[in-house]
Amino acid sequence: MWKDYSKSYIKNNRASSISIMTAALVATMFLSCVCSIAYNFWAYDVEQIMLEKGDWQGRIVCGTFGSEDLSIVRQFANVEKAVVNEELSKREGTVVDVYFKNTRTIYRDMPLIAAQLGLNKDSIQYNSLLLSRYFIHNPEDEAPPMLLALYAVILIIVAVSLILIIRGSFELSMNARIHQFGIFSSIGATPRQIRTCLLQEAMVLSISPMLLGSMLGILISFCVIKAVNLFAADVPGRHEAAFQYHPSIFAATVLISFLTVIFSAWIPARKLSRMTPLEAIRNTSGLLLKKTKHSRILSYFFGIKGELAGNTLKAQKKSLRISFVSLLLSFLGFSIMICFTTLADISTRYTYFERYQHAWDIMITLKDTGISDFGLTDELQEISRIKDATVYQKAEAMTFLPEGLQSDELSSLGGLAPVAGTPKADGQFQVSAPIVILDDTSFLNFCSQIGIAPSLDGAIVLNQIWDSINSNFRYKKYVPFVREERHTTTLYKNDKTVEIPVLSYTQTVPKLREEYKDYSLVHFVSLTMWRDTLKQIGEADDDSYIRTLSSGNASLTDLNSLEQEIVRLVSRQYEIESENRVQERLSNDSLIQGMVMILGAFCILLAIIGIANVFSNTLGFLRHRKREFAQYMSIGLTPQEMRKMFCIEAFVIAGKPLLITLPLTVLFVQFAVTASYLDPMAFWSEAPFLPILIFAAAIVLFVALAYYIGGKRLLQCDLNETLRNDALV
Repeated sequence: MWKDYSKSYIKNNRASSISIMTAALVATMFLSCVCSIAYNFWAYDVEQIMLEKGDWQGRIVCGTFGSEDLSIVRQFANVEKAVVNEELSKREGTVVDVYFKNTRTIYRDMPLIAAQLGLNKDSIQYNSLLLSRYFIHNPEDEAPPMLLALYAVILIIVAVSLILIIRGSFELSMNARIHQFGIFSSIGATPRQIRTCLLQEAMVLSISPMLLGSMLGILISFCVIKAVNLFAADVPGRHEAAFQYHPSIFAATVLISFLTVIFSAWIPARKLSRMTPLEAIRNTSGLLLKKTKHSRILSYFFGIKGELAGNTLKAQKKSLRISFVSLLLSFLGFSIMICFTTLADISTRYTYFERYQHAWDIMITLKDTGISDFGLTDELQEISRIKDATVYQKAEAMTFLPEGLQSDELSSLGGLAPVAGTPKADGQFQVSAPIVILDDTSFLNFCSQIGIAPSLDGAIVLNQIWDSINSNFRYKKYVPFVREERHTTTLYKNDKTVEIPVLSYTQTVPKLREEYKDYSLVHFVSLTMWRDTLKQIGEADDDSYIRTLSSGNASLTDLNSLEQEIVRLVSRQYEIESENRVQERLSNDSLIQGMVMILGAFCILLAIIGIANVFSNTLGFLRHRKREFAQYMSIGLTPQEMRKMFCIEAFVIAGKPLLITLPLTVLFVQFAVTASYLDPMAFWSEAPFLPILIFAAAIVLFVALAYYIGGKRLLQCDLNETLRNDALV
């Protein structure tokens, strides 16, 4: 009986069935998309770690390691393989990479292996970052990785959101049948039978949409990964992401969707089954209009039609809550996201691309190569299309600054301690003294640039400090750091000290793409000075850099050609990474565009959820509205006035989230502009008004479409017959 009844109801109530199927489809698609993208991001992160650090799990580092020791490691029960890392062994003694069958016991097994070899715990290492991606946590670490918890929280939030979405559709369908089930209950149907019938209908209607939604979610995530690869194709150091999918992700998606549908249907089914037969039979399934409350704003602008529309919206407030929240979050998220990316683009352009556009065209990073080991400086200078080339390396050192050596301008600001918070020892301030080592030719050119006699025997000190009291980080003002009295400077590092001559103090920097530390005395020295004198205080950074300026018009074509020529020259002897200023700008724009598209897609999904709920609510309440409008017709309301009521309702449903979002977005922009110290007009002159207006117009259009379809179907019904049937209930 119940099976035949369910089939008959589904067949004769297509609008309600389509509403439920649409909700299940959208919800499952959203869940499948989120799970698939999260899995691909996780897999990409694992691949990136393996490329950068290797796929080893445990590592043994010791001075001597014979074949017998290697055999002992390999015979350990849980060890899958152990291999000697030949490359690292050349620099660090003997290094053995260990792989385990059951990786989850690595933090217990590695100390046992070390003990068996007679080594202490300092001889073993873990690929902790890679292990954490497999949710393997070091028990001695007091701060466990939060990635698993983050994934779990996101999944729970998504599942709860989907329950609310599908529940709304089920509740609309089931509430329309209260009268029918009251009759069934009066002739002996038990609450359990009613719940079972409703749950069976839910599964019949949801199985196909769940499978289709899962497939669509996979397709969307595939498109997202392809889009990420497209927009990030030119990002240096990034490997291309390959779309990956695992059967367990599909199984988990379907299982969660199944449980979501069951739970979503069970909530209203339980409520309906607990009603007494008399309560159910007497219920007319109509809207409970709140006559005691008036819609003052709507009635003021639209008169009696606004009053009636406001009362209807109040009666549907609970069922429209999901629509309101989804539309509000989607429009608010899109507006803030598009404004944030615009701010980020302006900030990056001002502080990076425009600031350094005349300082470099091509940057080459010489990996693990010191400036002393680079021997192609003369060959670079011979390339005709290079206007200027500088080879440089960076190092770190410290110096002590006597309090009396501070400049008058710095002293007037309260001295170094209030400005920089630098600790004081024995009447002197400890100050960071970064060292920039220039090739000899570039250093001599720098000497000529600042107007001093060219010399390789000494340092040029950048004599400026950021006045953080009277300026902000966006528009920095500088004052002299020290009195220009000393003709020598003393640098120290690793308990080693060296004193060198000061050729000059300057507030001019060479044309390098470098951001120097605040509250530091930067020292520019020649390669000769570094190699002959300063190298004794410590090693420089691992990498060196080649900064080149083009003699052409710096178009993308010219710079690409010049970059290829430089790479061909340098890459034959050194491992390098190259950057092209124009290409990097295009890549940055592409990344921002990709981020906007991906985040915008999620905002669109949220909007779809809200609009789908509006459609389901509009079409699902068709029976209720027939009775409502039949009553209005009986008191003289015309079809044209009914259409105006629908327009008012659609205007309120779509307009309310928009009106709330706009002031919140303006407040966010104001806060972000103030926090970033940007000129407000710099943002408002480039504010993304058009995308926001298009997104808002799309929301209004689809909400209006839902009410147009619902209103057209409603007004095509015989409302007089509906009123007559309603009077007989």
